[in-house]
Amino acid sequence: MTRMPPDQLNSTCFDWTLIAASPTAVGHCRNFFDAATRTLERLECHASTVNAGEASHAAHRHPDEELVIVKEGELEVTVNGVSRVVGPGGLCFFAANDLHGMRNPGHVPATYFVVRIFPRDLHAAAPV
Repeated sequence: MTRMPPDQLNSTCFDWTLIAASPTAVGHCRNFFDAATRTLERLECHASTVNAGEASHAAHRHPDEELVIVKEGELEVTVNGVSRVVGPGGLCFFAANDLHGMRNPGHVPATYFVVRIFPRDLHAAAPV
């Protein structure tokens, strides 16, 4: 499951329920792929775990987009000041430059996948 991807990520299918998501230590990421696609500069996927009552990181913004898929436990996801609790199987999307953060409001560790989307023109100058 941790094999290196090819230079380009080709068409594929993932059954998120069958992927072993637990990283080696709470708070560390376990990468599944980090590759270019035909239309994206990079597409990255990793799994991470956060302990009960802890935040995975401080609220922040970044220019790429993220899709978060909850595997186990619960995440309280806050986007631009609005919070919602998401359980197993839940999906969250963070648009570019949105202020977002996650914390585990439950009593057991929460494990989740992050798919980060880097468009090819991420660093291109804005049109005039």
